[in-house]
Amino acid sequence: MDNLKIGQYIQNLRKTKGLSQRQLADQLNISFQAVSKWENGDSIPDTGILLELCELLDTTVDKLLHGGTYALNQRKQMHVEEVMEGFRCMEMIGKCFGEHSTFYEGMIEGINKKMNIDLLQYLKDPKAREAMYAEVLIQGIMEGKTVDMDEVRSQFQNQHMIDVIEQYLTKTNA
Repeated sequence: MDNLKIGQYIQNLRKTKGLSQRQLADQLNISFQAVSKWENGDSIPDTGILLELCELLDTTVDKLLHGGTYALNQRKQMHVEEVMEGFRCMEMIGKCFGEHSTFYEGMIEGINKKMNIDLLQYLKDPKAREAMYAEVLIQGIMEGKTVDMDEVRSQFQNQHMIDVIEQYLTKTNA
C-alpha cells in the first residue's frame, strides 16, 4: 500500500465533498489531526472506521486502499475454463444429489427466477450455454475482474460473444 497515494485520494474526495479536515473528523468521531496524518501519508485509516469513511466519501474500501485506481495487475483474473467448470459442477449436483432433490431443484428454481431463464434448457443448447459463460465473464468484468482475451477467443465459438466481452473489458480498462 502506498500511504501517500491513499492520503492524496482521501484529500481529493474530502475536498470534492466540500469538507474540511475537521468536518470529516467530526463525522467520524476522530481528531482532525488523524485526517491530516492520512492525507500526509503518515498513517492510514483504522479498520474500525474504514467502512464509514468510504461511505462518507462515496468510494469503496478496495478503491481507497489502492489510492483511487485499479491497476490491471491488481484485478482478479477470471479464467474461461473455470467458468465452464462451474457450470459442469452445477450439472453434477443434479447427478450426485438427484434431479428431484430439494437442494438441486431449489438451486435451479433460484437461478431461473433470478435470471428469468430456463437454465436446464440453456445447458442443453451449446449457443445458449456459451451465452451464459459470456454473461458470467461480463458480470465479473463489471465487478472489476479481468479476463485474457486470447483465452476467450480460444474457448468461444460465437464471434459476437467474443466482441461483447472485449467491449466490456475495454470499457472497464479505460
